[in-house]
Amino acid sequence: MPRPALPALPLLLLGLVTAAVADCPSSAWVQFQDSCYIFLKEAVKVGSIEDVRNQCTDHGADMVSIHNEEENAFILDTLKKQWKAPSDILLGMFFDTDDARFKWLDQSNMTFDKWTDQEDGEDLVDTCAFLHTKTGEWKKGDCEISSMEGTLCKSAIPYEKKYLSDNHILISALVIASTVILTVLGAIIWFLYKRNLDSGFTTVFSTAPQSPYNDDCVLVVAEENEYAVQFD
Repeated sequence: MPRPALPALPLLLLGLVTAAVADCPSSAWVQFQDSCYIFLKEAVKVGSIEDVRNQCTDHGADMVSIHNEEENAFILDTLKKQWKAPSDILLGMFFDTDDARFKWLDQSNMTFDKWTDQEDGEDLVDTCAFLHTKTGEWKKGDCEISSMEGTLCKSAIPYEKKYLSDNHILISALVIASTVILTVLGAIIWFLYKRNLDSGFTTVFSTAPQSPYNDDCVLVVAEENEYAVQFD
């Protein structure tokens, strides 16, 4: 008789738990590859790029970093179609005068760029990067800005548990609890099934009545009875 593949159930539920934890925190975010993005549309008066960055860290994220052409194109397309962003968006990048190079604020590696205004010998002190939403190209600008019409933020998946919304935490907890309960029930059912299966085989092979004597004992008793008859 084929046995049910109960171990597959916990694996399926584990996948559901992973999916629940890995989702972006709400519908306001947009997922691309292994990251979540959100555009905070409210205008903010700022004195430096750190003031802009605080808008993202308050949401458990950081200012956006871009690492390939596909990500740049996705951000550009989403800014145009869904977020209706202004013509320029501040990227999470600054020029480090100590190392004389641009760096991402989220400390990720600089693996891609799309500069439109590279000039040799220019003064890059207090220089940040802006994404031009009409062309998708990057341009340099002053970090000491006075206001921003919106902030683009990014967070990697899995999204840190402390930044998950209350609904996501509740859903994740329910899924995990259901997984544990169903796994325990599955183990109990499997144990009972195995026990009943073993008991069935024992019953089949033990239904014939057993004689209290073996064959040698029966032969000896028969000879003694025959000997007694002769003397009678």
